Amino acid sequence: MSDFLQNITSEELFILHLVGEAANELQYPTYAIGGFVRDLILNRSRKDIDIVCQGSGIDLAHLVAQKLPKKTKVSFFKNFGTAMFKYGGIEVEFVGARKESYRRDSRKPIVEDGTLEDDQDRRDFTINAMAINLDKKNFGQLVDPFNGLEDLKNGIIKTPLAPDITFDDDPLRMLRAIRFATQLQFKIEQETYFSIKRMSTRIAIVSMERIADELNKIILSEVPSTGFKHLFNTQLLPIIFPEMQNLHGVSMVENYGHKDNFYHTIKVLDNVADRSPDLWLRWAAILHDIAKPLTQRFEEGHGWTFHGHDAVGAKMVPRIFAHFKLPLNEKMKFVQKLVALHLRPISLTKENITDSAIRRLIVDANEDLEALLTLCEADITSKNPDKVRKYTKNLHLVKQKIEEVEERDHLKNWQPPIDGESIMKIFNIRPGKEVGILKNAIKEAILEGAIKNEYTDAFDFMVKKGIEIGLIPLAEHERK
Repeated sequence: MSDFLQNITSEELFILHLVGEAANELQYPTYAIGGFVRDLILNRSRKDIDIVCQGSGIDLAHLVAQKLPKKTKVSFFKNFGTAMFKYGGIEVEFVGARKESYRRDSRKPIVEDGTLEDDQDRRDFTINAMAINLDKKNFGQLVDPFNGLEDLKNGIIKTPLAPDITFDDDPLRMLRAIRFATQLQFKIEQETYFSIKRMSTRIAIVSMERIADELNKIILSEVPSTGFKHLFNTQLLPIIFPEMQNLHGVSMVENYGHKDNFYHTIKVLDNVADRSPDLWLRWAAILHDIAKPLTQRFEEGHGWTFHGHDAVGAKMVPRIFAHFKLPLNEKMKFVQKLVALHLRPISLTKENITDSAIRRLIVDANEDLEALLTLCEADITSKNPDKVRKYTKNLHLVKQKIEEVEERDHLKNWQPPIDGESIMKIFNIRPGKEVGILKNAIKEAILEGAIKNEYTDAFDFMVKKGIEIGLIPLAEHERK
């Protein structure tokens, strides 16, 4: 039995022994393979086990499920020859050993039955091609034809076959190489790296859903900038994410330059990653300056400006999310809001910080204020330590002011003290512009500090404003 099996949990060991027992009954040579083996050796957390057998993966899955102490449902897909079930906290997936290849113009593989060796040949990287024998006689023995264990020890991402063949068969593997290098903090072997660069245009046949899945895993890594540097250097970035590629470069006119917005962006992304595991906050970091190339202008005697890049960037967010098939729901709206507001907190420090401006920031950011401030803090990336100290201090002053105003005015997760339905009842009117006028007037009065953020003040103000525009409140709706 291999030494690394000391890392296995009792639940995993139970499942593997049960799979081995069922495989012996069916006389199928059977192995645990792929990411489970890799992560077991690295002693990383594991949630699933991939099983490959020389026979029917579906039949094996059903027999194993029958042997489990609890009744377990098997999901299977005849067309693909795969099956899976969940046991405890582990997802176990079964497949028959196979050969797999892609036509040059197709995203769908051609699949044939094969041996374990065939299955290992088609694996993406040597560290994912290792298998553990589950036969009773050789249980726990490592099958490692491509020296994946050595590459794992040396922190190397390398393809089992010639990389051009591996990436031509399934171009998504190019992104997976970068994803694993980023997640595991490994290096990509030189010839594999050069192959990604040579084969980069082949990524165009891969569905955007699969690309986005890998990209999100890169973004969720501990140091996501590593992945984006690889995407840039291998020329995959302009194909899958041209808007981000366009951030790269520095324009010079009359000795005026500006920072490289690509490297600034991935630094902000790393800074956010240090502060939060939230995927969508990290997307906000990626997109916060996405419109700078579109808004870049040179002003004589002043230098480069990017006026309006916050508003233009916010408008770009839905299109970019749609491109990547990301959810066009509250997640997208959260990112859009942060892109639109990311300049506000720092801009407040350039003038006297008024209570009114702070109130507007609190209300506009609402429940996402903390995330916005995290993004703003991460956006301080100057190489000049004096500037960093200055901006950090100024942002701290804004945070202090927010706490003071919030404690006094209770604006967190703000809702108007009088809503549109109440306005219609009080004045006996139908939906129309008058309702909007009064709602906006109440909000502005609260934000300017003219009235308190409470019902009685808002009611008196609303009645007065309503009379001014020709409305008469009903007698029964007197101030509470």
